[in-house]
Amino acid sequence: MAAFDAVFVGLTILDIAGRPVIDIPPRGGVAFIEQIRLNPAGTAAGANINAAKLGIRTAAVACLGEDEKADFILASYARLGIDCSLIQSTAQQETSATILPIRPNGERPALHCRGASDALFVSEEEFDAILDCRFLHHGGSGLLAAMDRGQSALLLRAAKARGVVTSFDLIAPNENTLELLRPLLPSVDYFMPSLEEASYLSGRTDPADIARFFFELGVGTCILKDGENGSWLLTGDGGIEHIAAYRVNAVDTTGCGDSYCGGFIAALARGLSIKEACEVASAVAALVATGMGSDAGVVDWQHTQDFMAANRRG
Repeated sequence: MAAFDAVFVGLTILDIAGRPVIDIPPRGGVAFIEQIRLNPAGTAAGANINAAKLGIRTAAVACLGEDEKADFILASYARLGIDCSLIQSTAQQETSATILPIRPNGERPALHCRGASDALFVSEEEFDAILDCRFLHHGGSGLLAAMDRGQSALLLRAAKARGVVTSFDLIAPNENTLELLRPLLPSVDYFMPSLEEASYLSGRTDPADIARFFFELGVGTCILKDGENGSWLLTGDGGIEHIAAYRVNAVDTTGCGDSYCGGFIAALARGLSIKEACEVASAVAALVATGMGSDAGVVDWQHTQDFMAANRRG
């Protein structure tokens, strides 16, 4: 049996969020807000913490600084039972972090400090330990400077060769991102960007057209996250399903996309079908939106199932 159900590789940061923030006080002024919260976040970490809450065995592959931000992330992981034996550290860069002033409507502009995630580098000698799993999720290409030089592609290729199911998410694509992704995508079973990100990368707007673009680049299945509009499940044989969102009062949408990935992987690991996993993922993302932070509202598998049963959609 594999050591882990899922291993999450990539962008791992500390979020410092506060709400509600209407504006920034001028000069040295003070504004009083209702809540401030710290939590692990990022394209890999946000998926990992939610998958762990849903009861599967997970491990993190990340690079952290030698600082108080790293101490907080590691302590949070330990409480969730996430294996930290594959986490790297560096004294050369501080732990990546983001300040999030959450607006009253749940929108979250971000002030990000790039840091130790850029130093993450997984050598081939480490592949055996990392790939002792059933699922490998890679997140954050474009903000992983060392891995973005070709090592991410090698890791994903090795995972596919060993029969590990691969999923992939990204953040903040720019004009260079598509060329960065080309070597990676043939080794990706589930490509899971936002619809907005996928549209930007492909130059297309219709979900089916977007998916065809990525299928031509070697992706197995496309799952496009579309915020309050739900998500799209698209398969290489032309299949297309719209997964409706669960309606909740959104407090903070930080990490909803990352939590969707974590919910999807946890559901697959528990033996659910792809469509059923998308339904679970949608519920997890909705729960996260009800509070502040990348795992707010998510308790465990049974709580998520109860939420889905109480909020069935037509």
